[in-house]
Amino acid sequence: MLSVLRVHLPSDIPIVGCELAPYVLIRHPDKTINTEDVPESLPVEGHFLRFKWYRIQSDKNVAICSVHPSEQATLQCLGCVKAKLPIAKSYHCTPKCFSDAWQHHRVLHERAASAVNENGNEEEDIYGRFNNTASGMNNNNNNANGQAVANATPLYPAVVTQRNGGETWFEVGRSKTYTPTAEDIGHMLKFECVVVDSETKSPVGQANTILTSRVIPAPSPSPRQLISVTNADVAGHLDTSSGTFSVLSYNVLCDTYATSDLYGYCPSWALSWPYRRQNLLREIVGYLADIVCLQEVQSDHFEEFFAPELDKHGYQALFKRRTAEVHNGSNQTIDGCATFFRRARFSHVKKYEVEFNKAAQSLTDALVPNAQKKTALNRLVKDNVALIVVLEAKFGNQGVDTLGKRQLVCVANTHVNVQHELKDVKLWQVHTLLKGLEKIAASADIPMLVCGDFNSVPGSAPHALLAIGKVDPMHPDLAVDPLGILRPDTKLTHTLPLVSAYASFARIGSEQQKKRVDPNTNEPLFTNCTRDFIGTHDYIFYSADSLTVESLLELLDEDSLRKNTALPSPEWSSDHIALLAEFRCKPRIRR
Repeated sequence: MLSVLRVHLPSDIPIVGCELAPYVLIRHPDKTINTEDVPESLPVEGHFLRFKWYRIQSDKNVAICSVHPSEQATLQCLGCVKAKLPIAKSYHCTPKCFSDAWQHHRVLHERAASAVNENGNEEEDIYGRFNNTASGMNNNNNNANGQAVANATPLYPAVVTQRNGGETWFEVGRSKTYTPTAEDIGHMLKFECVVVDSETKSPVGQANTILTSRVIPAPSPSPRQLISVTNADVAGHLDTSSGTFSVLSYNVLCDTYATSDLYGYCPSWALSWPYRRQNLLREIVGYLADIVCLQEVQSDHFEEFFAPELDKHGYQALFKRRTAEVHNGSNQTIDGCATFFRRARFSHVKKYEVEFNKAAQSLTDALVPNAQKKTALNRLVKDNVALIVVLEAKFGNQGVDTLGKRQLVCVANTHVNVQHELKDVKLWQVHTLLKGLEKIAASADIPMLVCGDFNSVPGSAPHALLAIGKVDPMHPDLAVDPLGILRPDTKLTHTLPLVSAYASFARIGSEQQKKRVDPNTNEPLFTNCTRDFIGTHDYIFYSADSLTVESLLELLDEDSLRKNTALPSPEWSSDHIALLAEFRCKPRIRR
């Protein structure tokens, strides 16, 4: 007979908006064991599985700590209440918790004082609407003062199944999976799985159950504002008028790497893919970028999540998976570079895929003696790739400029090798990419955008090559060249007029943003922030002869991340921060 051997959840901490998908191990009458569902429509020897979800609602209201959501709150920030911030942000579990977060609260209070604009709640407008609930304390339709909210309608008609002492059990779902809603905040959930007789519809044997901890609201950071670099006094929304477009670059942290061994300071529930994917999606969609360049996108997550979800928001998707010479796992878990663009603003013209492994093979065949080829390939073959996409703009005069030519844009998206000691490999990969882009630029009058995680700090040789078009022959990075692939150093040049977009912050009058920029390199102080490393690896470079920077997404500082916090965290689901720049196409000059 059909039987259930085991039922468990990947995480027992449920979060609003994040689907709960129990693992149900089943033994079939023929003794086979699998996790395939057995619905009523396809019974096995007269039996099927029935699932139910319950919300266990206590008569006692429970507030959840905004920093440690698995803990109950014992105090509340009245400043947040007065500022009319989401009530969930105001609770803390201990005085120390509140004291540690005070600088973060000050930022929220200051933002709240200036965030309301003509469109209403700027937090909703800039960051997205995924978590737009003033939830936090209970599920009884009460406001921050404990007063009943009139005409509040639940998202589903909950069925009261039974009452036990001070608890009431509401049936909230009858499918295998369940996505907690704001109505569930502060309450435990119960999952029930039972074998049912197809004829009598009666349960057979004992039900298998799981009891979760209390549902917590999805943590959300304060929104990052867009800062104008043409008028430092203006901050706000993207200008989608004629001639402007925006580009986002973001290393989203591949799920394969998001382990407790590497990020033990981040709660396990916040590292889980079901939570991170929703948090990342909300953040990406909220930026409203026209072009989105993502790195460390796992292959199966691109196919099953990013591509279909962003398609719903009007994006077309392109993907280049890393090559697999070094990777030992499943092809589905190999990550790569994904580029998305809004179909309403651009159309796809051409795609180029750069595999640095192939370039390494060509290089060693041409320059390296046979006896050294194996050693050379072991050093150069690292599976890194780049995805280059040529797009045609639809904005402006229906995609045609005053000279009657199409407005094209070339966007390169890459993730350079991570190994710190391989300075020669990093520089060679960047040089190889730039030489490929030079060929594209020579064939067409086309603005260039070069985005990605270059795993190279400002001032390094790869950064110098990108930012100023050459590398000083005395640069210390050139001392690491065991294969001689960087010689002569005079070849380490390119002719593309590239400039770092975030260097534009150095010329505006925003003292707050200047404090977040390195005065020596004009690059952000950090784009990657973990317990082991804090620094800048991510950049957006652009053709300064054909594009100008209109605005930039503000940079984060320690206050924004909360004191003593590294990434990823419950608020930010990657160890990198997103970069976004809005550009305007310069008018073409008739020659």
